[in-house]
Amino acid sequence: MSTGRTPTKDRVRVHIRWMIRRDMPEVLRAEQDSFDFSWTEDDFLRCLRQRNCIGMVAEHDDRVVGFMIYELHKTKLHVLNFAVAPEWRRVGIGGQMVLKLVGKLSSHRRTKITLAVRESNLAAQLFFRSQAFKATRVLRAYYEDSGEDAYLMSYKIAEYLDDDDEDGVTNRIAQFEEN
Repeated sequence: MSTGRTPTKDRVRVHIRWMIRRDMPEVLRAEQDSFDFSWTEDDFLRCLRQRNCIGMVAEHDDRVVGFMIYELHKTKLHVLNFAVAPEWRRVGIGGQMVLKLVGKLSSHRRTKITLAVRESNLAAQLFFRSQAFKATRVLRAYYEDSGEDAYLMSYKIAEYLDDDDEDGVTNRIAQFEEN
């Protein structure tokens, strides 16, 4: 049975760009294939009409294989919706999408990314954990559609991280002594 994509052991390169109206059928397909309580087209359009809401798609061979919707806040980006089409998972697309978000952070302005993950969505929890996100809070009865709890997960950029310091602890005094 052919899935029409490269084998899962290979990494797929995608182009990540702004979402446009023409992408909506493929975005909706990925959304419905990914979530039991999926957004409708009206949900997407209502969100994207907001001034601080951004939609981006991951494209491979002129096909939308993933998307993300996020809000811009003063000190953070908040991801509202993030999905990779099921047949395109585990080939590096989600990681490239997260890297795109991380690239929008700055030590002077927006320093973190937040998102809520359903308590039952273990795959998403593990994925975001693998991307250096940490669960910071439990949001009780967060989802109106099911009353399910969510984990608030966040990613923070490190302000004083040395390239050769893997655990994030830096001796800042030593930096001055070397100069």
